[in-house]
Amino acid sequence: MRLLLIAFQFLTIIPLPFTVRCEKEDLGRSTAFFPLVGLAIGGLLVLCNWLISPWLARPLCDALLIALLALITGALHLDGLADVCDGLAARGGRERFLAVMKDSQVGAVGAVGLMLGILLKWQALAAVPPELKWQALLLFPVLARFGQVLTLTGARHARQDGLGAVFVQGPGGWRLFLAFLTAASASIFLLGSKGVIAAAAVCMLTLAGRLFFQRKLGGLTGDTIGCISELNEIIALVVISALPLIKF
Repeated sequence: MRLLLIAFQFLTIIPLPFTVRCEKEDLGRSTAFFPLVGLAIGGLLVLCNWLISPWLARPLCDALLIALLALITGALHLDGLADVCDGLAARGGRERFLAVMKDSQVGAVGAVGLMLGILLKWQALAAVPPELKWQALLLFPVLARFGQVLTLTGARHARQDGLGAVFVQGPGGWRLFLAFLTAASASIFLLGSKGVIAAAAVCMLTLAGRLFFQRKLGGLTGDTIGCISELNEIIALVVISALPLIKF
């Protein structure tokens, strides 16, 4: 329970009415519960959608849900997306890429990448059929946070400092297995066999992103993990929106 609360505190800004003891190594150990936190985030989105959808047009409702997601998470991973876009646009090698990502200032390319990421997520959610919307709202945060665990497990860290290094050292095979059970169960329960397609898409994008950053930087940072997570949220919604067109 303590590790679940640590994961909840790290992945959201929702305050707890009590203090949870957290050692440095607990951050990595808490990754087994990341998909459960994603399920809680999805539950809040479903509740908000239930409250506001009768009163607002679908596009505005979906935009507010995406804004709520950024608020709940403290825009933690959006920051990673912007920093990675700036790093990719910078000229130079590995050290230049890392230096640009560490800079707290957001550049022009980072701002464009951030806007495009939010726009794509909003439009992907808007494209989800109404009969699948509550399932999508529950599932896509779960899959993206499972993607974080998959990204971290067995990876190398590009820096010796920073949260990325702390988390890379923590996940192991059994934590990945627990996270996988949560994500797979949610996928099948919410969308049946077609949910496996969304989960598979997230896994493929995660592994491709991890391979790219490990070749580019020699390892992962907190920003690259956040970037992959944001892309996973988008791809999960895109695939879910296309599920009614898939016949098998």
